[in-house]
This record gives sequence, C-alpha cells and structure tokens, in this order.
Amino acid sequence: MERVLIVGAGLTGSLCAALLRRALPQRPLQLVVWEKARGTGGRMSTSRSPYDPRCTADLGAQYITREPEYAKKHQSFYEELLSHGVLKPLTATIEGMAIKEGVENFVTPQGISSIAKHYLNESDAEILFEHHVTQICLKDGKWEVCNNTGFLDQFDIVILTIPVPQILQLQGDIANIINRSQRQQLESVSYSSRYALGLFYEAGTQIDVPWAAQYISSNPCIRFISIDNKKRNIESPDTGPSVVVHTSVSFGIEHLKWNIEKVQQLILEHLRDIIPIIPEPASVKCQRWRYSQVTKAFLGCPGQITLHTQPFLVCGGDGFIHSNFDGCIESAISIVEASKSSL
Repeated sequence: MERVLIVGAGLTGSLCAALLRRALPQRPLQLVVWEKARGTGGRMSTSRSPYDPRCTADLGAQYITREPEYAKKHQSFYEELLSHGVLKPLTATIEGMAIKEGVENFVTPQGISSIAKHYLNESDAEILFEHHVTQICLKDGKWEVCNNTGFLDQFDIVILTIPVPQILQLQGDIANIINRSQRQQLESVSYSSRYALGLFYEAGTQIDVPWAAQYISSNPCIRFISIDNKKRNIESPDTGPSVVVHTSVSFGIEHLKWNIEKVQQLILEHLRDIIPIIPEPASVKCQRWRYSQVTKAFLGCPGQITLHTQPFLVCGGDGFIHSNFDGCIESAISIVEASKSSL
C-alpha cells in the first residue's frame, strides 16, 4: 500500500486528502496528515472557550467569499458544503463591507474550521496533531520525514501545504533538492502579518451593538470586529457570545516580535476605545498570524511546484496562487493532478 503524507491540515491540505481519495477510490492508499497545531484548519481555525466548548470564535478567516469568476468553475464545491450545512449564506449586518456585483458571502455555523474537517472526514486520512515537520530526507527510494520530537516515518509521496517560509526552513535532502531558481522564486513569496483576539463570554452576556461585524478605518490598531456567534447566526440563550478582533497589517508587522501578552493588552485597550460598553470576558485568546495572507504569490501562480519526481515531492497552497477558498481549491486540484502520475 502506497503511503502519502500531507503536511498541514489547513484548507489546501484537507482538500488534497479528499480529492486524492475521490480520484483513486479503488486504490489501496494510506493518507496521513501531519499538523503542527493541536487542531484542524490552519489559518481557518476555530477556537473554543476553555469554560464552554459551545462558545467558539473564528480567529482566522471570517467568512467565505465567492467571486463571479469562480461561481461556475467551483460550483460543485460550494453546493456540496451548502447541502451538508457546512456553509450558509451570510445574512448578518457587516458595516463597512465593500459590496461588489455578483459576489456572494457565506458563513460556517460550526466554525470556519468545519470546512477542513468536512474534507478530512471524507478522506479517511490518519491525522496526527502536534507533528511539526523539521526534516525530509531520501532513503531507499522513499521519503523519510522527521518531526520536532525526533519521530521518523517513511512515505512514497510527500505533499507540503505549509506557508512557503516554513518550506524553506526544512532540513535534510530537501534543502539540496530545491534548485537555485526555485529557491529564489520561493524566497520572493511574501505574506502579511496580523494579530487576532478572541473574547469568550458566559451565557446570558449581552453585547449591545447594532451590527454583527464591522470594518474599522479610524483606529491605528484594529481593522475588524465581529460578534462572532451573531455573524454566524447561532445566537442562543444557553451559549455565551464571542467577539473576534483583527488588527491591521501595519500593527501586526510593527508588533510582530512583541510579547504576546503585551500585544493582547494593547488590543484590548483599543477595543474599549471603540466599544466602551464591552463587558469583561470570561477568557481571552490572542493569536499571532505571522503568515496571514499572501501579498506576493509564487511567480505565475501555478498552484503547485514539483520539487522531486521519484519519489514524488510537491508543494502547494495559497502561496502558489492567492489567499482565499477558491485559491486553495485551485491549488489542491493542481497538486492532485500532478500527484496522480506517481500513483
């Protein structure tokens, strides 16, 4: 049985797992996913209150936007998620949102990470969390992959869907396999940085604002605020509300190396300037997104590049196209097409 390792349980990685399983339904294929975090989703992650797991907040992507150019091309993906209740149309009021003709927005009632979970469940992949890949070497015609604890395993195919700077940090034979031209193009890929704050409240707490979410243009720190459960239309008297705050990119870059507790306090101060009546939360989580969104993709936006053919090693993700749901679909499709020739 051929073994395929997918590094990263974000949207592109989870789509790759599902699409590989669909493409080769009769093939005895063992799909394994290594994810360095403790949960699924990558930058489409959903956090939970430590006091009530039903109180959740999307600290990464806030909603899914379907552009007209992809409405037909990716129609089956949207219809599948809508039919399973993973996606629902965004109907809540979001102040300051740019309205474009033909654009549709969707929310995820169970949290944004439910998209990646949907695809991973379909794939029947083995998922190992807190597995941070550090080294990839060639050994006996296979890839020997090592994580940060020293754990080793061998695979016939490796698919990397992690941010490009993390690919360049990998040790072992992969460092020599990446040729000079590829390395220069990989090094040219850039990302924005920002912080996200999740505030979790006890059931019965009232947050009296007339909107579900709001884009902010007049604050040096905060760019976006969401009453997250209200945005997703899941208000319940039995579950406390949650608030999500996204900083501006300029704030994220300026404070990227700051102590995260100090950053959290600074964001909270700015939040109180904007919403003076905001209640004291039961708990707070601050997330540093070092690689938030792609600002410059790999030259030509190919969706993936093949680093080695025998055994097969490919890398993809939004760094090879663009940072949204449709970009990840395009990347996953191109990765699977390239991988099929080696299976």
